This record gives sequence, structure tokens and C-alpha cells, in this order.
Amino acid sequence: MLILMGYIHIDPPDIDAFVRDVQVISLRTKPEKSCLFYGITLDDRPTGRFLVAERWQDREALTAHLARAETLTSLTTWGDRMKGDLQTYTVMAERHGFD
Repeated sequence: MLILMGYIHIDPPDIDAFVRDVQVISLRTKPEKSCLFYGITLDDRPTGRFLVAERWQDREALTAHLARAETLTSLTTWGDRMKGDLQTYTVMAERHGFD
């Protein structure tokens, strides 16, 4: 399993447009077979900070997602206007709960 976690920053005047685009991408991403979790949420409006949390079955699943037309369009639209601090974690074993 692959986990992406961290923050992205958007200029505050662009937040509402970015949220609309993220909502469209989220609706198409969540049903992807290899998408285990997908969430991007506004964390701090004054600074334009968004929390990103994604879980993918494996690296190939994430690569396929990034190659999808709507993902590429979004990255083209926002890539130069986004600053981020995202980390990728490879998980070898998963435990449920707080054990």
C-alpha cells in the first residue's frame, strides 16, 4: 500500500476555484478500483493550506491515477500555482484500530 500525506498551498484568492476542481476530481477518483482513500480538504483558508491524504493499493495504482486525463488537466491547471509538502510512504503491513 502507498500513502501520500501532507499539505499543498494555493493562493487564497484561488481557493474557491481550486475546491471546485478538487470536488470534481474526488468524485472520479474515489471509485477507482485501486484507490483506498482520497481526501483533500481546506485546512487553513487565510494561508490557502489544504491537507492531502491518499491511500493507494500500490505504486502502479497511483501512477495510473496520475496518468488519467482529468488528473493531468488538473495538474496542468494548478501545478504552477501549487506549493506542496507531500510525503509518500510505502506500507508493508496494515493494522486496524489502535492496537
